[in-house]
Amino acid sequence: MSPSNYLAICLLVLTTAACTAPDTQSLETQVCSEEWFEKVERQIPTGDGQGHGPDTGSLEWRSVVEFRLGIRGNEAVPARDSDQWCNYIDEQFIE
Repeated sequence: MSPSNYLAICLLVLTTAACTAPDTQSLETQVCSEEWFEKVERQIPTGDGQGHGPDTGSLEWRSVVEFRLGIRGNEAVPARDSDQWCNYIDEQFIE
């Protein structure tokens, strides 16, 4: 292989690697996962401060999250039992 071909291949590999975006979904917490529910719970506590409250991630918990955010009954909020609900909460309220 000639030096110019080697250089061209190296440049191609480096350029391709530099242009490839990381998979941000795997780097961030995936919505509707146990880890995501815990993240939401840290930011929007649903318990009473004495260890009582709904099971994290349950429909009851999701209802309490909506109540705490003041969005319960809002028709723009997707159904609680859907991944769209998690996406909506994540995009609108979670840091």
